[in-house]
Amino acid sequence: MFYYIKKYPVSLTFVLVVVYLSFFKPPSVPEITLFPYADKVAHAGMYFVMSALLWWEFRRNHKEPAMGQAWIVAFLSPVLFGGAVEFLQEYCTIYRGGDWLDFLANTTGATLASLIACYLLKAQSPDSI
Repeated sequence: MFYYIKKYPVSLTFVLVVVYLSFFKPPSVPEITLFPYADKVAHAGMYFVMSALLWWEFRRNHKEPAMGQAWIVAFLSPVLFGGAVEFLQEYCTIYRGGDWLDFLANTTGATLASLIACYLLKAQSPDSI
């Protein structure tokens, strides 16, 4: 456990922020919507940042990263985490609800970050010269 805290401090801190934002009981105020589906853009942004941080810290900790392992850590983990959060919101809270579109937005954010990370890693590879 301490190994992961030592190796992924920024990512794990961000995950804790996402957990808090996903489960805190929001105050009873009228909903402010900047534009339709603004909350979905926020979901995509949060999971984009989460995945990007995981890619960055994975790359920092592994000089020659195994891409399969990187995809599991930096892409699959945020996607599964997002699904678990939506499930728990639906079935374990009375003030939050799970939403398939939120899950899709989470997955979209993680996908975009992963595609960009792979492009950047390929561009940095000495084999690509």
